[in-house]
Amino acid sequence: MPSPFTDPLWVPTPDAARGTAMFKFAEAVGCVNDAGTIDYRAFQDWSVSTPAEFWSQTWDRLGVVGTKGNRIYVPAEQFWKARYFPDARLNYAENLLRGTGSGDAVIFRGEDKEQQRLSHDELRARVSRLQQALRQAGIGIGDRVAGVLPNIPDALAIMLAATSIGAVWCSVSPDFGARGVVDRLAQIEPRMLFICDSYWYAGKRHPTSSKLPDILDGLQTVSSCVVVPYAGGALALVAEFDAVQSLDDFTASHAPGPLVFEQLPFDHPVYILFSSGTTGAPKCIVHRAGGVLIQQMKEQQFHCDIRQGDRVFYYSTLSWIMWNWHIATLASGATLLMYDGSPFHPSNEVLFEFAAHERMTFFGTSAKFIESLRKAGLSPREKFDLSALRSVGSTGSPLSDQGYAFVHEHIGPAVFLNAFSGGTEVAACFAVGNPTAPIHRGEMQGAALGMDVQVWNAAGDRVFGERGELVCCNPFPSMPLGFWNDKDDRRFSAAYFEKFAGVWWHGDFAEETAHAGIIIHGRSDATLNPGGVRIGTAEIYRQIEPIDDVLEALAVGQRFDDDVRVVLFLRLGSEGCLDAALADRIRKAIRSGATPRHVPARIVAVADLPRTRNGKIAEMAVREVIHGRPVPNLEALANPECLALFRDIPELRN
Repeated sequence: MPSPFTDPLWVPTPDAARGTAMFKFAEAVGCVNDAGTIDYRAFQDWSVSTPAEFWSQTWDRLGVVGTKGNRIYVPAEQFWKARYFPDARLNYAENLLRGTGSGDAVIFRGEDKEQQRLSHDELRARVSRLQQALRQAGIGIGDRVAGVLPNIPDALAIMLAATSIGAVWCSVSPDFGARGVVDRLAQIEPRMLFICDSYWYAGKRHPTSSKLPDILDGLQTVSSCVVVPYAGGALALVAEFDAVQSLDDFTASHAPGPLVFEQLPFDHPVYILFSSGTTGAPKCIVHRAGGVLIQQMKEQQFHCDIRQGDRVFYYSTLSWIMWNWHIATLASGATLLMYDGSPFHPSNEVLFEFAAHERMTFFGTSAKFIESLRKAGLSPREKFDLSALRSVGSTGSPLSDQGYAFVHEHIGPAVFLNAFSGGTEVAACFAVGNPTAPIHRGEMQGAALGMDVQVWNAAGDRVFGERGELVCCNPFPSMPLGFWNDKDDRRFSAAYFEKFAGVWWHGDFAEETAHAGIIIHGRSDATLNPGGVRIGTAEIYRQIEPIDDVLEALAVGQRFDDDVRVVLFLRLGSEGCLDAALADRIRKAIRSGATPRHVPARIVAVADLPRTRNGKIAEMAVREVIHGRPVPNLEALANPECLALFRDIPELRN
């Protein structure tokens, strides 16, 4: 059901639009019309129809540090074998460490009020000592270096040091249990492991000492383990384990010196990222350095209007692609504002206090966080000076119409709300913002430059104004190199290229709008099929968002009477009660806002909903439980214990 709102929620001023890097690029290639505005359709069409020209100019405009080479794009018979910049040489870390001097590179705040501030020179010095220590430890090109770390400056410095010498970085957040860590890292056989002594979350200190023996036992390839001090307990860990040393001891014999960056091919592996693993063992996704760099710089400078000197924040952990995206803003001359801990402790205003104090220009978060603020009735702009804030980024799940309005009414009326969608698999965005164009509620503004994003029906035909599968019809620089240890790319090909031959199938249920915008209706694998009609779960959630009694919702399909019926689970507020009146109100809202097919056959209140460690509602885990099937890889869930709430529910027996 399209949004009932037709007027734009936000329109940039002409002067603001003309001042963006997006506008200047479009103007240079003849995609600005007589009225002085960008013809974005023409600009986007040009970017995908002339890939060599577009990406060559993008490299130059972004100021990528490296040697570009003569060949820009080499197509191939197999989609994923196409290559960009095959002659280029660069180093990922060198691009992020281009800043020098005493200006702020990183500003960190922890939940426990710890604060750090690193200048560009101080960050480079920290990386230099780590770089030398890694080389002395025998780490070199292609070796895997793993981190089980919170979102702290030391994690950034270790990653930069590892990638500066050609090692491959992989990380998970320290809230994973030992099994979750081993399930991911053991597959890629790391040689070094960095782990924090403990971390803070929701007012509690969580030590890693109890799980370290099992982690080390499960990672037989690790020859050296380094404990990174953060929340306390590093000395005790070093004393307890013979094979463990402290970070201070690891770097003690090395004084800061000139950084030496290995010049590597564009396709050299830089990251291994892990899928959530809620449908099976986590996939180990290998990403190329040049592809990740140029895609994320493109998104940040052109689509997010991030500029030299901006102060950029994104709430994330080291298990989410948004951490990699956030730290890449260093390459665009931005200052990183980093936060570790709960965004709701000691109150749900803590991040806005940080934003006001540090004059934040870009505030990145999840749609779920925005919705939680709205449900709590907060108005950050009334309490905090957010006058420096130009942009708010939202991703992780679809943002409701009410969420769009909340940002403009209660965070900043002139703020550019950049809702975007991509994936860990591509380390980039398919749908993203455009700072030169109007914003319509509920819609991401359009396809990213260089990405031929379309919506197809089951027959493989492009459709407009109706729901279908999101695909990308052209190869792009940040396509992963593949999955780790995937012989002949069999699993990789099956994951993205079997549903539709010759294009990337992403698994999102989506829609192209009349404004050339994109709406994500949920994951294809979580799509409901009552009576054979495909329904995206986000379509149901959008109708419920305005109901204040409902904090969160989760919809699944239950096999029933040779068909599928929609079951809706609700997490209610402390004073909420699922009585007949509320159930009737919910059904009416869904019927009028969507269709009768969307109306759930059963509505059930539960105390909690399962979610991944990145905060996404785990629909498929609930679907498995209500059908009596085992849930694979429970370690991917932040709160797996709540799955017991969904077993043998009386309302679902008949």
